[in-house]
Formats: sequence, C-alpha cells, structure tokens
Amino acid sequence: MSVRPLHAPSDHEVELHFARMARWLRMESHAEIERLSERKKAQGEGNAEKGGETLLNMIVLDQVAGLGGFQLVTLGRQPKAPPMPWHRLRVGAPVVVSPMDSDLTSAGVSGVVSERTSETLQVAMSRIPDERRLRIDMAADEVTRQRQSQALRRAQSATGRLAHLRKVLLGQRVPEFGPIEELDLPDYLNASQQDAIRVARSAYDLAVIHGPPGTGKTTTLVALIVQAVVAGEKVFACAPSNTAVDHLLEELVDAGQRVVRIGHPARVTPRLQHHCLDGLMEQHESQVVVKAMRRQAEDLLRQAEKWTRAPRASGDRHQMRRAARDLEQEAKNLERYMARSILDGADIVCATTTFNDDFLGNRHFDLGVIDEACQSTEPGSWCPLPFVDKIVLAGDPQQLPPTVLSLEAAAEGFDRSLMQRVMELHGPGISRLLDVQYRMHQQIMEFSSEQLYEGRLIADRSVRDHRLCDLPGVIEKPITMVPVEFYDSAGANWDEELEPSGLSKRNRNEAKLVLKKVRELMAAGVDPHAIGVIAPYAAQVRLLRDSASQQSPRDLWRNVEIDTVDGFQGREKEAIIISLVRSNPQNEIGFLADRRRMNVALTRARRKLMVIGDSATLGIEPFYQAFLQYISDIQAYHTVWEEDIE
Repeated sequence: MSVRPLHAPSDHEVELHFARMARWLRMESHAEIERLSERKKAQGEGNAEKGGETLLNMIVLDQVAGLGGFQLVTLGRQPKAPPMPWHRLRVGAPVVVSPMDSDLTSAGVSGVVSERTSETLQVAMSRIPDERRLRIDMAADEVTRQRQSQALRRAQSATGRLAHLRKVLLGQRVPEFGPIEELDLPDYLNASQQDAIRVARSAYDLAVIHGPPGTGKTTTLVALIVQAVVAGEKVFACAPSNTAVDHLLEELVDAGQRVVRIGHPARVTPRLQHHCLDGLMEQHESQVVVKAMRRQAEDLLRQAEKWTRAPRASGDRHQMRRAARDLEQEAKNLERYMARSILDGADIVCATTTFNDDFLGNRHFDLGVIDEACQSTEPGSWCPLPFVDKIVLAGDPQQLPPTVLSLEAAAEGFDRSLMQRVMELHGPGISRLLDVQYRMHQQIMEFSSEQLYEGRLIADRSVRDHRLCDLPGVIEKPITMVPVEFYDSAGANWDEELEPSGLSKRNRNEAKLVLKKVRELMAAGVDPHAIGVIAPYAAQVRLLRDSASQQSPRDLWRNVEIDTVDGFQGREKEAIIISLVRSNPQNEIGFLADRRRMNVALTRARRKLMVIGDSATLGIEPFYQAFLQYISDIQAYHTVWEEDIE
C-alpha cells in the first residue's frame, strides 16, 4: 500500500520548522507572563476571579494523605459565603495556593488539582499555607514547555529510528505500509473501525485514525493496542490531557490488559490510582524496606543535630550525616529497581504526552499511540516519539484545536496539531475515517456530517431515532419528542452586553430563555444530570450559573451542568441547550466563526439539541447560513416572540 507522492522539504526547511516551533514555545511563555500581569491588575480592580483562573476566600475543609508523599487538601467556601464561581481550574492543572493577603509574586505552595466538584477543589501539595483564608491561582506550566523544547532538540539532532520518523512526519519520506492482513477482531467493532485497525497494523511508521464525535475512536484505539499486545509488542499509549489518558487507561483495564500509568499521582482519577506507578510502588514488597531505610536515615540526622552535654568523638556527626545520605541513596536505588520491575511487567504504559521521561530511561516500545492528538500542539506530540518504533495518531481536526495563549503564535500556526499537518501533507492514504456514530439522533448529527465530514457519517440504528420521551419517566411533550430546535432572537432587541469586568460577553435575555427551557425539561421528567448548558463565553456561563443557583429546588438545579465549549469537549448529555450570546448591529460573531468550536457544541447532545441565537447576527457567516437552512429544512425553527420569559 502506498500514499500519494509529495514534495520533500529540504534540510534547511526542516531546520526552519523546528526553529519556528521553538520560537512559538517562547511566545507562549511570554503570553503566560502577560496573563499573570493582567491577573494582578484585575486583582487591583476587584475582578481577580472573572478570568476563571483564580479563586479567592477559600478555606481548608479536609485533608488526607495521598500517594507520593502529597497531602490531598479539599478547599471550598465558608458556610453561607457566596458559592464558588465558574473557573478553569480542571483536574491536572498546576496551581499555587497562597494566603489571601499576599500578592502573586509571594511564595505560595505549588500543587496540582486532583479533584473538583461544583463546590470544592481538591489540591495535591506538599504542605498547607498557615493562613486560614487562601487563594488558588492557575500556575505557569514551564516544566511542560521545557520538556517540549527538549523533545524538539532531540528530534532535530536524532539518528536511527527517530530520524526516520522525523523525515516521515515532516514530509521528507513517504509513510510505508505492508500488506493488510486479516485479523481476529471483536464483533462489536464496525467495518470502518476494523479497517482502521488493519491499516494501522500494516503501517511501518505512521498511521492516522480520524474519529468524528461519537464514533468510538478510543474504543478502536484500545482494540488496536490489544492486537499489538497479542502479537507480543510493547505499547506506549498517550494523550494530551489527564482526562483523556484516564479514559484510555480505564478502557484498557476493562479489557484485562497489564497496564501502568506514569505521571503525577494527583493527576490520576482516584478509582484508577492503583494502576499508577506510585500506587503500585506503595504495594510493592520492597516498600517496607524503603520506608525502614528512610526512618533510619531520619533518626541518624536527628541524632547528628541533637545537642548533648557529653563531648562527642571528632567526626561523629559527619559520619552520621554521611550514613544518612548513604541510606537515602540506597532507598532511591531500591525505588528505581521497583519502578523498573513494575514497568518491565507491563505490556502497556500510559502517560500524558508531556510526561517526565526519567520514568522510562532507555525503555523502547514497538507501538506508540496518541489519542486526542489534535488537542496537542506539535511540540507536545514529539515528546513520545524517541521511545517508539511507529506512531498512530487518533483524533479529529474538526473539533477543538490545541489551547494556545499567544494569539500571535496561534495566528502563525501554533494551534495546528501534528496530526492535522500530516493529514494535509500525506493525504487520505495514511488515515481512516470512523463513519458510524453511536451518540446522536440522526437529525442532531446530519448538519455536522454534511458540513465537516463530507456527509459520510452514519447514525447507528441504536441511536438513529432515539428521543428524550423514550427515556423512563419522561413525558411525551413537544419538547421531549422533537430532537432539534432553534430559537431565533432576530428583531427582539436581545442585544449582547460586555460584562462589567470587560473580559467577556453575555446575553441576559438568552439566559432567561435557557432557564425556562431547563424548567420545561425537568417538568417533563428529564433528569437534571442529563441536561447540559453550553455557552461559548465565560461571562454567559457565570451569568447562567448565578441565575441557576437562585432557582428552586436548588438540589435539582445544582445537577444541571453549565460550562463553556472547552468544558464539554469529549462529553455528552441527553439534552443540550446552547446559548450563542452574540447579537449586535455590526454582525460581529468573534470566535463563533471557528466552526470547529461550534462543531463540538452541536455534537454533545444525544437526544435533544436546542440552540438560541440571533440569525441576523449569525447569518453573515456561511457556516451559520448553512445551519439556518438546515434548521428550516427539518422544520426546527422557532422565534423567541413565541416565548414568554418574564
């Protein structure tokens, strides 16, 4: 099997490509410094929490011992205090916890978000600041950028297998495939999934699995990994985010595989921690010896520092300290042996793409896979490559791109993933599209399929016609029987407004209609847990959450999830309501023009999708013109004049 011929870039062009990526990483670092400066300015103006990267007036509610010597500290608000606002501090985010009266340059305690609820945040850290009232701030992630820079330097100067992969990924060589063989694949895989696995197994260096929303991309990857293990291969399975790695790990565990997760133990979902390296080391038979060595070393240090009246022989203290250092070194050596033996016993190692490569040493894998590869900037995707013989990239370039802070770097191409670039470079010969989706009603799926996937998506019969009213306890009413509805605010003067902080936009009337539709869904028997509300602007999310917190009964409304598009990436709900916010005489729609972002929002719903927006503002963009035409074709159009929201 072969792919289309290509024009190979020169060595000088390759050198320039790596130089650009290194420069983009520096621009990202500068952008983060500027963000910190803006946060300090917002703090002075009383808007520190508006950007979603800071939480104020937090107190310690609980603390327990965690893996790796960390304390798992649960923080929240005092009783009767205002609830925690919407924020971007997700599981795995690096943070700094510091006293409330400190400025952002003061030394706080670094930590990692290990768990989050609507009312609390759990942080893994070495100690807790002494003050009662605390603040939590998103921290700069320089360690990740340093690892990416190192990966670029290693790839640029590589010889051997990594040099071969570099040439393929940059277009100096054509990807090579062997004959496609018949494989004993599970019956639950559809034809496109089986084809993707066969092509990936036949690849000598590179293959791509293109998985649109709901098409079982991770399920396909897991089946591919199992096939590799059956063939006696070792596999390195990665993803850009901790959430995606945990999802991959969970499916591999359910498939009965011998798998180990490396990385910060706080970044691992609690139910999976006994599959992470730290958890397995805690259970290792040699752990008792390690702890005994460390206790003995601590005792020797205490004795060395202890003051006594009786004179000591010359050099006693020095000998005690040296013996303590020797014991500590022996403990570290034993830990390395434990880690090596655990990893040697695993068929699969899982990690984020920007892992600490000290864990792996000189270990090498027959196959590397990167799930959600389109959510990683290119330098991040280079990190696993020195450890693998071939790489399979899985993702969807029609969904959210990598998060890039520097607008200048993004405009120059830093938000273009390695997977997107190799698909454009080598053409369709290296990739396979998964074409059967198992999430959405056909009418919810069809628009995205036509606009972004050449009309190739097929709704599986298990979901093709399912509706809310088919769920137990849900009443048959128009709102539960019709799968798609659009509510048009054109001409109603539902203008957007800038939030007082000036950081984001909101639309009060759209928010009122959203709340009304949530009430109607719950009145029809839809479980609040099954309802999601998406707004592309953080200010609208804050407005909706504040308004929802005042609704009754509060215990039900608390279970309705309200978040940004980014917050719903990789998620789904039975019913989704989208508030598009933008409504202005200038017909400006901002980043709504990014159809990848809209694609994510439109494909989160399983049985019911409601969209609220101003057709006069949106219709200036061809993508939304097509959407409005589709709404008309399926007779899903409504005007907000039909609704009483007062």
